[in-house]
Amino acid sequence: MAVDSVISSPLGPPACEKDAKSLRFIEEMTRNADAVQERVLAEILTRNAHTEYLKRFELAAAADRETFKSKIPVITYEDVQPEIQRIANGDRSPILSAHPISEFLTSSGTSAGERKLMPTTKEELDRRQLLYSLLMPVMNLYVPGLDKGKGLYFLFVKSETRTPGGLLARPVLTSYYKSDHFKTRPYDPYNVYTSPNEAILCPDSFQSMYTQMLCGLIERNHVLRLGAVFASGLLRAIRFLQLNWPELARDIRSGTLTSRISDPAIRGYMEKVLKPDPVLAQFVTQQCSKENWEGIITRIWPNTKYLDVIVTGAMAQYIPTLNYYSGGLPLACTMYASSECYFGLNLNPMCKPSEVSYTIMPNMAYFEFLLHDPDSGSISSELVDLVDVEVGKEYELVITTYAGLYRYRVGDILRVTGFHNSAPQFHFVRRKNVLLSIDSDKTDESELQKGIENASKLLAEFNTSVVEYTSYADTTTIPGHYVIYWELLSKDSANSPSHEVLNRCCLEMEESLNSVYRQCRVADHSIGPLEIRVVKNGTFEELMDYAISRGASINQYKVPRCVNFTPIMELLDSRVVSVHFSKDLPHWTPERRR
Repeated sequence: MAVDSVISSPLGPPACEKDAKSLRFIEEMTRNADAVQERVLAEILTRNAHTEYLKRFELAAAADRETFKSKIPVITYEDVQPEIQRIANGDRSPILSAHPISEFLTSSGTSAGERKLMPTTKEELDRRQLLYSLLMPVMNLYVPGLDKGKGLYFLFVKSETRTPGGLLARPVLTSYYKSDHFKTRPYDPYNVYTSPNEAILCPDSFQSMYTQMLCGLIERNHVLRLGAVFASGLLRAIRFLQLNWPELARDIRSGTLTSRISDPAIRGYMEKVLKPDPVLAQFVTQQCSKENWEGIITRIWPNTKYLDVIVTGAMAQYIPTLNYYSGGLPLACTMYASSECYFGLNLNPMCKPSEVSYTIMPNMAYFEFLLHDPDSGSISSELVDLVDVEVGKEYELVITTYAGLYRYRVGDILRVTGFHNSAPQFHFVRRKNVLLSIDSDKTDESELQKGIENASKLLAEFNTSVVEYTSYADTTTIPGHYVIYWELLSKDSANSPSHEVLNRCCLEMEESLNSVYRQCRVADHSIGPLEIRVVKNGTFEELMDYAISRGASINQYKVPRCVNFTPIMELLDSRVVSVHFSKDLPHWTPERRR
């Protein structure tokens, strides 16, 4: 096959022979998607045939789809949690996987308020690295000349813990950044970062961000793309620049690093690259001291071709703000992945965010799908294979992985938009049951309800109760924060709760939310203080009247526990009588896993 016929592109042939090899691999996998899936399942079942979990279902070493489907149940995390806990406690027998579990990847989803632990093996890192290696060959088809500059990516490690049995438990990207795959990666002119490993691997978020921003400013004319994992992370970096540009400019002017950076590895690196540059310092001061920050990204980094951030799902709420700061640069969503498994990539990364579709790579895991009815929210019990999904329909993703998850419900709702060869392409619709999300947090209705109930206890001595509530994720602030609307019923107006008591209610709600939310608040600073807005009595009746005027049934109307429809939010905000915030941080420590 000629290298220029691998993937149709208006920009012509692959950028280099290495890219051509990667693109041929994508074509091969997607052309033979069903055969690849059959092989993957057989490999997983054969390898893990003697694990305790699979022996329980009496597969008798069968590795075919029919036996697998007839004997292995579809599960959720709670179903397999006892086995995961045994591994976490130090049981090294082959419980889920024949290959040793090397560490746990902590999911942003939670179970009983704590992060889920996803088992993984050393070879899974190779599989994830393979998917990473396909991203730039695809991007090079659409954006020429990326080998002529660098990427300014804001990448961070997060805290890690050890389970009682001694296994590491950490987020998937922390695992990747700390691996030799990343730390000793070979030089690739198409994939050079301005951020040094010393800064990326620094566990102190301020020192890491400061250094990455400083290096990005020093190399501003070489930067061809800006990125972070999530859109929220890139906006946090812009906010950081707003708050810290005077000190950054001082360092650039003097050629010396602020004493606030104490990490010896960072200081050693920066001594080699930081030189006095009064012209650049003056430029940074001139741009950042302006009140108007519209287009600040292209003003400071004028050669930027696109922003590389996830803006699908809950991250879509950040698109207007990103457009404001970037002057409308293209937003590229390159891959679809989770702690459980890496799934696929976007073969048209420069499309509009609303049109992003990910092509599932059939070699990554064995994929099945439960049909989802978007109108009723019901999920079918019948599973569909990867190549048998239908365009236009929505499905919940179910995976079987090499590392020991079998027919595991991931919780993502996807809509089929088309096919690349025989591999389906999916638009990420949403995470199932998630009500609020700012960063990597996922808060569902039961967690929000629990928070309301716990906070309400502080009102009891004032004969006051919460009669109705709703919420939304406010991303107009950086970082974003949760807003909760309360309508209160006070039986003794002379003894109503004070402003301070309602502030304490905010903190009590935060204490009730899951560990991922609290880590984002305390350690990552990626979520701002929770806000309660108390509204006038009768506001939620007005809300119902409005919904009924738009066609809702009075018999079936339920107060929405999360709102994002502008007229409804305007109605609520016009009825606000008082505003309250958490004054302190909730409790969170990276404690040893129980």
